[in-house]
Amino acid sequence: MRLKKRDGYEGTGPGAITPDGCAVELYSRLPVGDEPDVIAAAVPPGAHILELGSGVGRVTHALLERGFTVTAVDESAEMLERVHGARTICSSIEDLALGETFDVVMLASFLVHTGDAEVRRRMLRACARHVADGGCVLIQREGEDYHSTVPRKRVDPSGFTIGIVSSEPVGDGVHCVRAEYEFPDAVWTQTFRARPLTKEQFEEALAEAGLKVDRYLTEDRIWVRVTPLTP
Repeated sequence: MRLKKRDGYEGTGPGAITPDGCAVELYSRLPVGDEPDVIAAAVPPGAHILELGSGVGRVTHALLERGFTVTAVDESAEMLERVHGARTICSSIEDLALGETFDVVMLASFLVHTGDAEVRRRMLRACARHVADGGCVLIQREGEDYHSTVPRKRVDPSGFTIGIVSSEPVGDGVHCVRAEYEFPDAVWTQTFRARPLTKEQFEEALAEAGLKVDRYLTEDRIWVRVTPLTP
């Protein structure tokens, strides 16, 4: 069954495009960054990680190589076909209810900044209901200049260029963001909705879901270790 394209989300370029504008082939080409190192330093060795929004497994595979067990969740079956060595579950994050808990729940790729505030609430509640007692949630936030330093480009050492072309307010605190990825043999674009959150707004959203900041893992406060609120 094909998922319906989301309003305000669009992707262009070769191959399959998911409802939120992500190109499967593009994400298969993107190299892993420092995410696995940040994650490994924040959680126990060998932890079972529930990765929400795994995509093609760019981070999944790096975590498996480090000895973690990973359950990878994504709404796109075409993305999950590229994941190897992990248990995979095809589901939207906000609707996930596995009836089990995990040492670590991970919500990366700036998903906490989804433009739909109700979807964000449901995502965070999904994180809360799947984290084990004594476990943690790892969340990746946008950088503080994500929407202000635009346009911007960077050339990856592997030879492609990624650019945030624009970030325009479209009302109710939401921005329409357009990204471009230029490879020697192909170009992809992605247009999506994002809701900037200040540190205070982010922490308020966590509290609403029964979560709290344990500590910010990076100086730029992009990666955060989160734990359940004490009853």
